[in-house]
Amino acid sequence: MSVQSSKSSLPALTLGAIGVVYGDIGTSVLYTVKEVFGSGHVPFTPDNIYGILSILFWTLTLIVSLKYVVLVLRADNNGEGGLVAMLALASQSVKDKPELRSVLLVVGIFGTCLFYGDGVITPAITVLGAVEGLEVVSPAFKGAVIPLALVILLGLFLVQKHGTASIGKFFGPVMVVWFAVIAALGVAQILDHPAILWALSPHYALDFILQHPGTTFIILGAVVLCVTGGEALYADMGHFGKQPIRVAWFSVAMPALTLNYFGQGALLLENPAAVKNPFFMLAPDWALIPLVVLATAAAVIASQALITGAFSVTKQVIQLGFLPRLQVQHTSVKDMGQIYMPFVNWGLFVAIVLAVVLFRSSSNLAAAYGIAVTLDMLITTILTFFVIRFGWGYPMALCVAATSLFFVVDLAFFSSNLLKLFQGGWFPLLIGGAVFTLMITWKRGRELMHVALRQDALDLKDFLDAVFVAPPTRVEGTAVFLTGEQGTVPNALLHNLKHNKVLHKQNLFVSVLSHEVPWIGLDRRLQVEPLGRDCWQVVINYGFKNDIDVPRALELLRNRGCVLEPMSTSYFLSRDTIIPTIGSGMAPWREKLFAQMHLNASGAADFLNLPSNAVVELGSKIEI
Repeated sequence: MSVQSSKSSLPALTLGAIGVVYGDIGTSVLYTVKEVFGSGHVPFTPDNIYGILSILFWTLTLIVSLKYVVLVLRADNNGEGGLVAMLALASQSVKDKPELRSVLLVVGIFGTCLFYGDGVITPAITVLGAVEGLEVVSPAFKGAVIPLALVILLGLFLVQKHGTASIGKFFGPVMVVWFAVIAALGVAQILDHPAILWALSPHYALDFILQHPGTTFIILGAVVLCVTGGEALYADMGHFGKQPIRVAWFSVAMPALTLNYFGQGALLLENPAAVKNPFFMLAPDWALIPLVVLATAAAVIASQALITGAFSVTKQVIQLGFLPRLQVQHTSVKDMGQIYMPFVNWGLFVAIVLAVVLFRSSSNLAAAYGIAVTLDMLITTILTFFVIRFGWGYPMALCVAATSLFFVVDLAFFSSNLLKLFQGGWFPLLIGGAVFTLMITWKRGRELMHVALRQDALDLKDFLDAVFVAPPTRVEGTAVFLTGEQGTVPNALLHNLKHNKVLHKQNLFVSVLSHEVPWIGLDRRLQVEPLGRDCWQVVINYGFKNDIDVPRALELLRNRGCVLEPMSTSYFLSRDTIIPTIGSGMAPWREKLFAQMHLNASGAADFLNLPSNAVVELGSKIEI
């Protein structure tokens, strides 16, 4: 449900934001400090510990507080956020510059593809990081960590088909408990070493950077773990709104994270051996098992947010025309935004299992984590510049000033993470690259399809004029012909006239268009052009977050003199078979890939929400 239609109070929305938005970044305390100091690049000295804590705090402040919470949250697309919404905003901002727009589309779509890499690594590293607390309880549990993590992940993916409505209401309270516990663990240690709070001063970070520039560059790849999940702030804006997300960050999430990081630093001052797992070693022995259980619950919630996000992003890019239709199941009758996509669900699960088995520990996964996240952060900064410069019309100097600092910081983090390319960073890039190949192949293949259809197409108005010179038999009812090419004769109509030799009393030629905006209201849903003789050309407009429902949209024609009776309405579709040919289209392997994707796409009838007992599909072949 979008925040515009929600009547929830600020406290309720803030609680929801704590549960959904901050699950990922909230669990980063499980592994960040361990990876920074466990790398072996930072000697255990008080000055170094102060310096690292200061770097962590100011990374949170610069990237999350200033970049995302203050700046990026302002770039809403009709109340919606996320990289797809930002891409649509940037694309609209430079629509009068076609070459630049094409480049931004490619960059933005590649950033969206990297989200899937993040969606694989996040559940793997958070669940493993939580379950590894058992090793602190007893080394005997070491062999059980991976099997237990896989069982938890399997359970998580099995419940997706039931939707998150029933368990989602517990996310907020559980994460509030999580943040309270990690804050308390930090405070208990800080009370023994209150001087550690001096690390809040930025001069400790600057001193460390100036004295150890090479080391700083290397450890940025681990430091960035503290801000993973920052993109979720923006992506979930449409669900909760800007104010609840900001209130939740500044009142709960950031204070709790800061206290826990500083508590871990205080613990390392006292006991450097705690570096093997400083988070769990903050807790007294009696609290270890409950803390592992709570950490696992928080990790599952963090993973759930990524899985739900993967469903949402996939649905959006399908409607933008970058992926074939996939089966979408709605899991809630109240909230149309709650969906389940079986192919995406089990595809993610297989990739996550592969990641867990391949990397075997959260430390190894930390090497894979970072490249995709930091590149996404860099792409968001670039797109933000074009939105505020060309969309909002701010002066160039102000736009450069507002984004250049974040660009330099993001670039530094990304460059540092490139050092981990061969240690595991290749894994999310491989996933992102594979998805990107699928997306651009599908987009280009659809363009070639439309070119082929237009070459052989007949003009609809001229055709109808010719048909009605000696009209065929008219039968009762309404025929709805779905066509991707406005103003041309659908193949389904030609086949119907050829084989059945009849024409319905009412004929609608319907095209469904998705636009680069999240929502299109009912007042702009239809464009109707009467063609005479009870024939109409209809264009149905949707935003990339609208749910497509053609019969429901066509009900709006009642006010325009066209009444559709469900029992006497038939929907005619063309089921096209793609024939790859040698020519100037795509490389042969990409044409074959497109043909296979087209073949395996879910049925148009389901995607358009057509009644299954009223659909007539007629086949045709298209050479590309």
